[in-house]
Amino acid sequence: MDARLADYFDVIAGTSTGGLITAMLTAPNNDKRPLYAAKDIVPFYLENCPKIFPQTRGPFAWMVNIFKAMIGPKYNGKYLHKLIKDILGDTRLHNTLTSVVIPTFDIQNLQPTIFSSYQVTSKPIIDALLSDICISTSAAPTYFPAYYFKNQDEQGNEKEFNLIDGGVAANNPALVAISEVTKQVFKQNTDFFPIKPMDYGRFLVISIGTGSEKTDHKYNAKMAAKWGVLGWLSNNGSTPLVDVFNQASADMVDVHLSVVFQALHSENNYLRIQDDSLSGTVSSVDVSTKENMKNLVQVGETLLKKPVSQVNIDTGDSEPLQNGGTNEEAIKRFAKLLSDEKKFRESKYIDMKESK
Repeated sequence: MDARLADYFDVIAGTSTGGLITAMLTAPNNDKRPLYAAKDIVPFYLENCPKIFPQTRGPFAWMVNIFKAMIGPKYNGKYLHKLIKDILGDTRLHNTLTSVVIPTFDIQNLQPTIFSSYQVTSKPIIDALLSDICISTSAAPTYFPAYYFKNQDEQGNEKEFNLIDGGVAANNPALVAISEVTKQVFKQNTDFFPIKPMDYGRFLVISIGTGSEKTDHKYNAKMAAKWGVLGWLSNNGSTPLVDVFNQASADMVDVHLSVVFQALHSENNYLRIQDDSLSGTVSSVDVSTKENMKNLVQVGETLLKKPVSQVNIDTGDSEPLQNGGTNEEAIKRFAKLLSDEKKFRESKYIDMKESK
């Protein structure tokens, strides 16, 4: 059976590396099927990360990295840009096999630019090449250069985009995705059944993070009080300024969604899978050594066996959910719900077709 994620989700959203994964899972091949299956993603990163993030070696590597941070981005992005363009080719936003939402941030206008399948009809100027969108959402400040491109719609209208990593505004894009779907429901999009305002019980949301080191406590006020520009940009191989913004953005969304789903007694409809206990090189954004890549795979496999967690509304900390089972069990439960929903919609479509 050639089942793919794009067959079961109404919308898939991703920021930064998640934006690239979103495109890989939804862009069509020549047979109008997704370019990549979920099982292909890990091998893709194992093969390409060492070239996307070439490591500076030697006893003075730390000094070289600090110097790079002073004069420009850590990586030139040439390999990543070519890789993305080779994979996605001429595929545009409207070509994806299910709806996608990929946030970026406009550095010129200082506001988010959301590339949403749902907005293509009303705003055709955003129907950009998926490759341009993915390069933009991956342009993490201090790591990769900001990305500029132009797009033209069928009427000849042209727009310039000056974009950086969407994580600046929406490192966890789950709330953005829900907002896009909600707008479609209120516009009476026939792809969705009517729902009442704030009826989160009709949503099934799986939110997968990239890990964090919250429990490692590697920064504190005494340390940060002494930092100037360089300290905020580079500290023991990390970039505190980027870490703080990304973590704050992601956590605000997780807290909000957890509170809303719990308050409306729909907590079983929201699954957040995130490891907050990373430390050392596995918590780094760009350590692409063979050993670290292997360790990251192990982190993911171990995370599946960990208990489902949710945010404690009072403390803001993630805590194991009582009788919630493991993340792996929760994913299987969601898969069954998605499969049942797909069968229901298909049967409803057949009934409607036969009644005509």
